Amino acid sequence: MAELDLPLSDEQEMLRGSVQRFLADNARPGWRELSASLGLAGIALPESVGGFGGGAVDIAVVMAELGPALAGADWLSHVAATALLVRVAPDHPALVDFAAGRRRIAIVCAASTAAMPVVDGELVRGSAALVAGAAEADLLLLASDETLLLIPAERDKVEQRHRIMHDGSVSADLAFTLKPGDAVLLASGDDARALVDYANDLILAGRCAEAVGLMQRMIADSIDYLGQRKQFGTVIGRFQSLRHRAADMQLAAMKAAALTEEAILAVDQGRADRAQAVSAACIEVSDAVRIVGESAVQIHGAMGLTEELSLGCHFKRALAIAAAFGPRADHLARFAEVAA
Repeated sequence: MAELDLPLSDEQEMLRGSVQRFLADNARPGWRELSASLGLAGIALPESVGGFGGGAVDIAVVMAELGPALAGADWLSHVAATALLVRVAPDHPALVDFAAGRRRIAIVCAASTAAMPVVDGELVRGSAALVAGAAEADLLLLASDETLLLIPAERDKVEQRHRIMHDGSVSADLAFTLKPGDAVLLASGDDARALVDYANDLILAGRCAEAVGLMQRMIADSIDYLGQRKQFGTVIGRFQSLRHRAADMQLAAMKAAALTEEAILAVDQGRADRAQAVSAACIEVSDAVRIVGESAVQIHGAMGLTEELSLGCHFKRALAIAAAFGPRADHLARFAEVAA
């Protein structure tokens, strides 16, 4: 099975096992369950504020498990924001509440939104479209080019319009109506740019891990169905054409998982080839989710996209992840630029 094969410590193995056992009894957990029962809200925060002290590998391990439960979109936005905030403001008083899940923060950056507002110093004009995780956030971390701003998600400062996406996740359109002093400038210039680039790559790598988890589940469901469904008096898993289709699904998922592992390790270790590794993973995962998802739907026939099966929801989420990577041409250009 094409699952993530990352070098994990004993603590990380325990983390994965805990999430798996929890999800076995909670098919689609919400924010409260993930925070109160597992403490996942503080996974990227240090132990000094009640967190787990994890990095990109820990986040990817959890995202791969949360993918099939359709519970990763909001969680990743919060965790990426906390990972960035603790780097620039390690003594911020809200970190304790974030670690405990009492308050939520969402990141507004190129990787988490379809369109960014215009930022000029502490002034923000325009709006951000389809921001993942922003619908229930108490604070917003705006990471734009060379500026990091912390903004309270209050009605007189940020107007919100919530949108239910076709994969079931909830995003928000944000219109900023800030007055001087409403936003807190955390970083600017080259320091901010390095942090913003890190946050974007962390989110992209996390989404790749989520997609790998989704593909793993779609393949497992398809193989089970091949062994159950009968036509012409025999199970359809005996048909050579469907066996070839299953093999193609496995191969696509294995290639996507391999490049995702490289991207996660590049982010976690701060390697010089991080941008190249992340873009390569995004391209491969985008191709793989279509091969795996379309094949899984075809194997299941007319039932593939019905609400009776979880397969349809998994495929929709995988397609949403691929779309959220952004234009393929941008990743190809970044890969070529770094590789040159």
